[in-house]
Parts: sequence; structure tokens; C-alpha cells
Amino acid sequence: MEQNVKTNWAQFIPLVTVFFFWGFVAASNDILIPVFKEAFHLSQSESQLVSLAFYIAYTVGSLIYIGISALMKTDLINKIGYKNSLALGLAISAIGTLLFYPAANLGSFPLMLAGLFTVALGFSLQQTVANPLAIALGPVKTGSQRLTMAGGINNFGTTIGPLIVSFAIFGTATSESTTLDIESVKIPYLILGAAFLAVAIFLKFSALPDKPALAEADVEEVGGRTSALKYPQLVLGMIAIFVYVGVEVSTASNLPDYMSHKLGFATKDIAPYISLYWASMMIGRWTGAVEAFTDKISLQKVLRFVAPYLAFGVFLLVNAIAKHDLAPFYVYGLIILVLIIADVLSKGNPARMLMIFSLIGILALVTGMSTSGMVSVYAFTSVGLFCSTLWPCIFTLAVSGLGKNTSQGSSFLIMMIMGGGFISYLQGYVSEYTGIQYSYVVGVLCFAYLVFYALKASSVLKAQGISFDKKVSGGH
Repeated sequence: MEQNVKTNWAQFIPLVTVFFFWGFVAASNDILIPVFKEAFHLSQSESQLVSLAFYIAYTVGSLIYIGISALMKTDLINKIGYKNSLALGLAISAIGTLLFYPAANLGSFPLMLAGLFTVALGFSLQQTVANPLAIALGPVKTGSQRLTMAGGINNFGTTIGPLIVSFAIFGTATSESTTLDIESVKIPYLILGAAFLAVAIFLKFSALPDKPALAEADVEEVGGRTSALKYPQLVLGMIAIFVYVGVEVSTASNLPDYMSHKLGFATKDIAPYISLYWASMMIGRWTGAVEAFTDKISLQKVLRFVAPYLAFGVFLLVNAIAKHDLAPFYVYGLIILVLIIADVLSKGNPARMLMIFSLIGILALVTGMSTSGMVSVYAFTSVGLFCSTLWPCIFTLAVSGLGKNTSQGSSFLIMMIMGGGFISYLQGYVSEYTGIQYSYVVGVLCFAYLVFYALKASSVLKAQGISFDKKVSGGH
């Protein structure tokens, strides 16, 4: 049933502030990795513990939430309300940012990891609340487009996060001293903590509903199955989310090492390229969100070309403000055409989109591994374009046909975000044997599984009488 005829923008706009923070912090980790690696004299795999600590927290957070709900014999979020849950999640994240202060003073890498883990623990609760809430704030049929739009805001955070954190660490640095690098991490994260608390208070008093009317699935569960884990589309989809978040995160988190050691870039000059990678996610998601703005097919066709270049313009603008040379980035506009063509070819079918984008992702990684210089850099950064719409494709395929088990299935999928940490660590480990450039074979294997899942899920769902002819979009 549809609770609202139109999207409730007065409630939706405050909500997307948390999506912004998830992106800001996650992408900033890619700047922290080379800084910590240098400061604490870490190997490439040890430096990837930053990603592992951050993404494993999503799984730990989900397990804690399930455990507390079981002990209380009622759903924790339903009990304390959606606004209180969001505020609690932001408060937990704020505590995590405070740990950066003693960690920097003591020069403690484990304490830095504990800070990131705690920030992401708060994010886990925020994600569990915010994703269904974004869908509930308007008609069910445009729920996935609202998730995409929220994903686009998330990726605005990922675009500017690396630039701001890099400026905070390197912009005021007058020497290359290790102590200065680590000490300068304190201020941006204290400011971030204050922002978390300010938004928690803001959301508490906002117009957001505390107990939204969430749409129940109207699909009968197949064969009366009582657990979401009895559905092959979900179990295979959990692995798909694991490897998808894995390739998305590891491609970016290993890029600084590739650019500094293979191409001779200074650590402080890498930020615009990390920003470009995450901006590529934004470019893809803005393309997927056009249907949330208009029902007119002719206007949608125009916006499919306008939206990605508008997002690219945002990337160029923030880098111009940061006084970075824009000349190297203009050629990237041609690569965006590949995204638009792939989007058109998918015809809105999530299985077809997952297959086409994953195959192009493989092509991008192989190109990056077999070329050198800026061609390889743009090949690796373009992976962001082809990861951008995979989350909603996998999510939709995985929960289709689950009926009353849908919310349980969703929580299992959120848990698998930990793939971002494990695959990053695996690639870092592989790089110590193959060299950083060839370690991207790990990403190729991830995309290969996604091609398999696109084909397998499609046949499993067809056997259950489910087929897709409608475009879906979104973002984690």
C-alpha cells in the first residue's frame, strides 16, 4: 500500500544527511591508509586493516542488533523508534571520532582502528534504520529511486571527503614529519564528531516519522519457507553483496599504493584521483535516479545524458575550489559515455544490468593491469562507474520472492558489507606476492562471481514465477 502520493521532501531531506556522512568517512579511509602505512611502517596488507576494521563493524553491529532484539523479544528499532535509533547511531559514531584524539597523541595504530570500528558500528545502526525509512517516505514504486538519490548524496560525501581530509592532513603541513601527519588527523575527526552530534539533535527534532508505516511485501513466500536463508537467490545474493562491496572498496583503497609506488605520485597528490573514483559512483547513481524526478519518458532520456555530466561537473567544481589542476580529468568525460550506453543496453532489468556492468568492470580492471601511466589510473577509477548501480540490482534480485521474510533477508544482506574489509585485506596480501598492479586480479574474480549471480538468480527467480522488466536503482 502507498502511504503517500508523493515523496515527502520535508522528511526525506533531513534523512539524507546521514547518507552523506557514511560516504564522507568511508572515502576518507582511503586517504588515511597511505598516511598510516607511512607513519606506522606497515606492509600493504597491514595498512588494509583500516578497511577491515571499518567494514567488519557493520557485521558486528548487525549481530548486536539481532542479539538485543532477541533478548528483548521485540525489534529494538520498533521499540525505541526510528528517530531515537538514528540519534543513537550518530552518538556511537561520535564516540568513535573522539578516540582519534588519544590515538594521535599516543601514536597508536590499534586505537585508530578502534576509533574507525566504533564510527562504523554507529553507521551499522543508522543504515538499518535509514534504508527502509527512505523507501517509506513516499510511494513504494519510487522507493528504489529515493534510495538512489540518497546514494547520490552519499557519493557527494565520498567525493569531497578525501579532498577535505587530505587538505586537513597535508594542506597545512610544512614538513614531511610523521608526527605532524598523525597529529593532524585529530582536528578533522573532532569536527566530524561535533557534526554527528549536531545532526543527531537536528533529526531528533525533525519532521521524520518515529514509527513509519513500512510497506509489507505482497508476494507469497515460495513453498511456505520459514527462513530467508532457505531461498537460493538470497544465499547467493549474500555472497554477491560481499564480493560487490569488496571490489568497490578494495579498488579504491589499494589505488594510493599503486599510484605512489608504481607511478611515483606523492601521497598528498593522490586525493583528487580517490575523489574521482568515488565521484564515479555518484555519476552512476545520479544517472539511475532520474526517474524519481519525472514520469515523462522523453525527459528521462534527456536527463540520462544530463545527470552524469552534472555529477561530473560537481567533481570538477570541488576540485577547482581545492585548487587542483583539472586538465588531467577532462578526458574522463569520454569514459562516462560507456556508462550511459551500458545503462541504456540494460533496459532497466536488474539481472541484465548486473551482468553488463560486471563484464565492463572486468574489462576496466584488466585494462588497468595491462597498461601503465594515466591510462591505467583511469581504468581503475572507472570501476567506480560500473559499481555504482550494482547494489540495488543485487539487493532486488536477492530479496525478490521472500514475502514476509524480506526484512530478515535485508538484514542478512547488510551484514555482508564486511566484504569491503576482507577483500581489501586479501588484495593487499596478494599484492605482496604479485606486486600492487597485478593484485587487481582479486577484483576480476569478484566481478566474475557477479556475472555468475546475474545468470543464476535470473533462472532461479524465473522458476519461482518472477521476472523483471522495470528499472531499479539505489545505493548503500
